[in-house]
Amino acid sequence: MLVAAAVVPHPPLLVPEVAAGAAAELDGLRAACDRAVQSLLAARPDRVVVVSSAPATGPLPASARADLGAYGLPLVLGGGPGPERLPLGAVIATWLLDRAGWAGERKLLGVAPDEPAAVCRELGRRAVGAGRVALLCAGDGSASRGASSPRRPDPRAVSFDDDVAHALGAADTGVLLAIEPELADSVSAAGRAAWQVLAGAAEGAAYESDLLVSTAPYGVAYHVATWALEIGEAAFA
Repeated sequence: MLVAAAVVPHPPLLVPEVAAGAAAELDGLRAACDRAVQSLLAARPDRVVVVSSAPATGPLPASARADLGAYGLPLVLGGGPGPERLPLGAVIATWLLDRAGWAGERKLLGVAPDEPAAVCRELGRRAVGAGRVALLCAGDGSASRGASSPRRPDPRAVSFDDDVAHALGAADTGVLLAIEPELADSVSAAGRAAWQVLAGAAEGAAYESDLLVSTAPYGVAYHVATWALEIGEAAFA
């Protein structure tokens, strides 16, 4: 059963060594991510499943290295010895779990950005097996919000992000599953597939939820949220 979940963004600038002199600008976002992961681990999961966008759908190798070499940053953040490299979302999620001191079982699941919602939903259902499972979903919101965004502005981006933030804050699986992949792609929202995996995993249960942060400091939407299985249901987990 899914006992808890956390949603975090994956900007490399979350890592203080990467942000350097600008690290303080993301202090609030970084603290919210730490808080979300700590909340996830407080649910005492038997294992944590990391979900993030990847070139292909499927389990990511435990031997893969969590580094930022693909972004020109020679910084290893954890993971295995390589030579395979984890995709960005899994890199940041691995770093956050290590930062929180998680030494228990973890599995890494990559989801192709063009996977249909129905496939993401089924992946979520399969990700939750026996025991107490927690999901850590890494992915950014729209990168097409305006002139300061790294992608071409799209007039639908801000309302898209507002809808996602509300759904994450309300643990509304129906709204998340209804996100159209084509719209998410148009507004350059990298987190869509991971959010829909979460929705599939959580569907049919009730969760206490909290939207810790929803911000767009560099023209990219970053959402941080926590979901915790309601006490009455957790007793049967």
